[in-house]
Amino acid sequence: MVLFKVSSVETTPFDGQKPGTSGLRKKVKVFKQPKYLENFVQSTFNALGADKVRGATLVVSGDGRYYSKDAIQIIIKMAAANGVRCIWVGQNGLLSTPAISAVIRERVGADGSKANGAFILTASHNPGGPHEDFGIKYNMENGGPAPEGITDKIFENTKTIKEYLIAEGLPDVDISTIGVTSFAGPEGQFDVDVFDSASDYVKLMKSIFDFQSIQKLLTSPKFTFCYDALHGVAGAYAKRIFVEELGADESSLLNCVPKEDFGGGHPDPNLTYAKELVARMGLSKTKSEQQPPEFGAAADGDADRNMILGKRFFVTPSDSVAIIAANAVQAIPYFSGGLKGVARSMPTSAALDVVAKHLNLKFFEVPTGWKFFGNLMDAGMCSVCGEESFGTGSDHIREKDGIWAVLAWLSILAYKNKDNLGEEKLVSVEDIVRQHWATYGRHYYTRYDYENVDAGGAKELMAHLVKLQSSLDEVNKIIKGIRSDVSNVVNADEFEYKDPVDGSISKHQGIRYLFEDGSRLVFRLSGTGSEGATIRLYVEQYEKDSSKIGRDSQEALAPLVEVARKLSKMQEFTGRSAPTVIT
Repeated sequence: MVLFKVSSVETTPFDGQKPGTSGLRKKVKVFKQPKYLENFVQSTFNALGADKVRGATLVVSGDGRYYSKDAIQIIIKMAAANGVRCIWVGQNGLLSTPAISAVIRERVGADGSKANGAFILTASHNPGGPHEDFGIKYNMENGGPAPEGITDKIFENTKTIKEYLIAEGLPDVDISTIGVTSFAGPEGQFDVDVFDSASDYVKLMKSIFDFQSIQKLLTSPKFTFCYDALHGVAGAYAKRIFVEELGADESSLLNCVPKEDFGGGHPDPNLTYAKELVARMGLSKTKSEQQPPEFGAAADGDADRNMILGKRFFVTPSDSVAIIAANAVQAIPYFSGGLKGVARSMPTSAALDVVAKHLNLKFFEVPTGWKFFGNLMDAGMCSVCGEESFGTGSDHIREKDGIWAVLAWLSILAYKNKDNLGEEKLVSVEDIVRQHWATYGRHYYTRYDYENVDAGGAKELMAHLVKLQSSLDEVNKIIKGIRSDVSNVVNADEFEYKDPVDGSISKHQGIRYLFEDGSRLVFRLSGTGSEGATIRLYVEQYEKDSSKIGRDSQEALAPLVEVARKLSKMQEFTGRSAPTVIT
């Protein structure tokens, strides 16, 4: 057995190691600076405290993006030096973010141990490669992201760190081969357990969904299917689940080989970046398929996000979570006993609110960030939740889950078609969405992203919007000068959230303008980019009149969009006449 000794290395702090909503994300060249990653990892161990680290079992894996393999070896050596007992690594360092949450919650090691937490190596939907993004975040023993109390402590530690611990004489571990490698250190044995990336997650999915009924749908000659992993880690699960378990044809998988640079693409499942899938589903303005499949879906880099498409039809993430909640009890065995409650992030449309009211369910509106849902789930208050940024999930784990959302939709389609698989025409994705609108009304919704704008200009724009809120009369005067056909603002504020579970208060979570007719404008600065600032503008209009629910979304929202751009003085503050991405 290889012996290692613990070495203390002197270091000095780096500026800006503050974890955002989903950990620390920077360009690869920043992470590759000597001691940069080491400082952050040691600051995390110090924030957790010796009692939580010594003797612990931790998961270390991620979406396979460039620099992941180097980072895994560094973290293994630092974990050994800090007294961790065992490190679990997905084969080839690959584990999706939802699978890591599942592994923490469900997996039992050969020695009967359970995981205490995880370092997840991902920058989610951001591009990968030598000149692109890398990221790291820590998840707790419940499988969810570290709460603000921990991330604040990590950040404070990064500002004062003087040394980090690392194992000397510990060779790199072969993470391509399944098996346990053991080493001996000053505190006894240290193990690295490399395991199959998909098994635990597949087992969990099979306990939630009726795979037999989904299989009947997927193998029906009338039903065609397409899944695009955008060369992210979802590819490590797609073949196992959709082809081997559910019987789909392998040709229905697109870009399902995980790549360090995501094939040079942007692994963000939306209409802008999932070009190949969008074309195949008949939604491309230039080169669309003549005979699109019935159902299409895409994942992001770490497989926690999803996009759902029907034939020539896009399902907004806000509608998606509402439709899953409305059909979950009938269509998904896991929820057959009823839903404990539902929740959405504040910028997400109010489609879920209407379902909650109809079904008499507990409802929560939370800030952006999955940890807020996690608190509600740990307290048994929430079963299904979602956010407009293509994240949907449930209390089976403590992260959003892209493949879960796809299986939820396939379950609803299987349920709606259970008696007519032999018929001429199947109930389609579009049929389900239009039926939902007819029952609950339609929330026209769009999001405009202004990416990598000057941070100073972005802050000035937000300050301007807050200042305007002091006089609604003035706001309504400005609005009427822009568009006389837009209703009056009746309320405007900065969203603040008091957590019903732990009483913590989150302030400055987005600027809201709420209109008399139920429309909303929301402005947020996003914390997920690695450079500059991203301003997100969310525009929503509620329509109950069934004769008016079939309009084109951008056309229906054009008056509100014009108001938002002029009221915020978007072009003056940012120099941008158009957004980077529209969803």
